[in-house]
Amino acid sequence: MHGAARAERPRADDLEATMSGADDRLVRAERALRASPPHALLDVLDSVLRSDFDVAGSELLLADYRLNVLQPVTRLPHTAEPISIRTSAAGRAFTAQRTLLEPVPGDGVAAYVPVAVRGDRLGVLVVTLREVPGDGARRALEDLATALGHELVVAERDTDLYLRARRRERLSLAAEMQWQLLPGRGCAREEYSLGGQLEPAYTIGGDNFDWSASADHLTVTVSNGMGSGIQAALLTNLAISALRNARRAGLGLVDQACLADQAVYAQYGGAEHVATLLLRFELSTGRVGVVDAGSPHLLRLRDGRVELVPFEEQMPLGMFESTEYQEQDFHVEPGDRLVVVSDGVHTARSPRGGEYGATNLDRIIRDSRNLPAPEAARAIITELLEYHEGTDLLDDAVVVCLDWTGTVGH
Repeated sequence: MHGAARAERPRADDLEATMSGADDRLVRAERALRASPPHALLDVLDSVLRSDFDVAGSELLLADYRLNVLQPVTRLPHTAEPISIRTSAAGRAFTAQRTLLEPVPGDGVAAYVPVAVRGDRLGVLVVTLREVPGDGARRALEDLATALGHELVVAERDTDLYLRARRRERLSLAAEMQWQLLPGRGCAREEYSLGGQLEPAYTIGGDNFDWSASADHLTVTVSNGMGSGIQAALLTNLAISALRNARRAGLGLVDQACLADQAVYAQYGGAEHVATLLLRFELSTGRVGVVDAGSPHLLRLRDGRVELVPFEEQMPLGMFESTEYQEQDFHVEPGDRLVVVSDGVHTARSPRGGEYGATNLDRIIRDSRNLPAPEAARAIITELLEYHEGTDLLDDAVVVCLDWTGTVGH
């Protein structure tokens, strides 16, 4: 018995040493990434992977603005061929947000590791390994991909390298303004997961979404600025900035709407306005405060049934001077999926004049119910584009999808 116990002891020590070594490698890798110049993150990462993780090579793929392809990040100008999200192993890893392994010619294996930051999906790290990784090595790669994601977000403040890599074509000036205004394309924590998408991605004008979370609340807004192009982008930028200013001053939902309304009216005198739906979730109870100032619609998927959540529609922001807004409310339950769509979705028409309408929208919401919230938003936009039979959308479209989990206590 004592001999058997002594025989087991070295293996435990070896395992602890192995895990400690993996931790040390991660610490060194994270320090190297933090110390790297913003434009050199991938060179530093590849060097660390080759030296400390014994890999044969690595590559970063970033999702484009339309979420159709993954763009290899190369030195400017970017000339590498994009990879389809729908039909590739890298795309499957991005969609499912889990690591996938695939054999490569020779004696190696490719690991496709999602790169995301707090639910915002950025792309996929492709690592070529000499052998199939064990669970510990796989977790180490996933932790390293998460660290890379955080560094990419910081690096984008100081270099255009990664922003340029994400675009398949040049953005219009209006689209540039709108994408820079967004908080991200996804966000997740214990109580909820949400994602949003804009279309047409490269020429979007006046539609936008925004969100912000605190310890107790989540605020979500979806806006549809009047007009198109640069004028619509300027209008929406003013409205979103005014809403953020009021929110960051600690004001409630009604006061946020009132101050944004005054800011838009002061600038445009009622000639331009912004239709906006404002939502404020109490994370502990599931109560949702609402100010419906215009055209975005909220649909709820509960127990397999899709229904429009009706509100008393009030005046869009900036239409009249000193509009007084009223807050309404409803409750969400664990398992609910909420989908907010702008009028570019629920009033869309095909090239032959047919209305997209509630029937098609309800169907795609049900059909995409098993997809994660960010992927469901993309699926709805994809369905809308297919409905237009390859022609340009007649109006901007925004979709925000939120899955409500609720707190443990709730």
